[in-house]
Amino acid sequence: MTDATAPRSLDETTREALVQLVIQGMHRGTISPAQQALVDAGLAMAKGPLIMPTPGGTAAAQELTRLPVGGDEEKALRPLFEKFLPVNHELREVCSAWQLRPDGSSNDHADAAYDASVRDRLDDVDDAIGRILRRMTDAQPRLEHYRADLTAALEKLDDGDPGALTSPLSHSYHTVWMHLHQELLLLLGISRAEDERLEAELVGGSKV
Repeated sequence: MTDATAPRSLDETTREALVQLVIQGMHRGTISPAQQALVDAGLAMAKGPLIMPTPGGTAAAQELTRLPVGGDEEKALRPLFEKFLPVNHELREVCSAWQLRPDGSSNDHADAAYDASVRDRLDDVDDAIGRILRRMTDAQPRLEHYRADLTAALEKLDDGDPGALTSPLSHSYHTVWMHLHQELLLLLGISRAEDERLEAELVGGSKV
């Protein structure tokens, strides 16, 4: 990366556009001026209607968002992330149950009783993440919007949109959750490999 495209040489709007692009993984639709600046700087690439971060863009976003190592912010957020991971495991199981019935067949949502049982499990997950998010927001106010975003997805689900839980093409509950997860990894400088190892360790130990 050249000095011209060093992350902290970007203006604030372009820096935030980069961070959001990395959190979301990709953007579909009209490219904003800030996103075009990322493409021009080699921090993002356009493929048809999609724009995605380049490896350099991902590294730059990590540099911009990483909390100071050993600092008070990291010390406050890290134990909350470790509480998040077992709940993350449970959400994946709930999403799997929403998509597939116990016999492995696709869930067509024709069985209201079955869907209600999965929805009850989602309530437990949502209650748990709500408690964790309140404390995370105290440590990192930029995370505050995730509570409202998750609630909005739940409202769509309860209004009759089954895709509001797991659809990858909308602002579904699972999509919002993945964005939260990715932002936590950026803030704490945790790789996906370390994330998976830590979750397996915590879930195995807690029997969540």
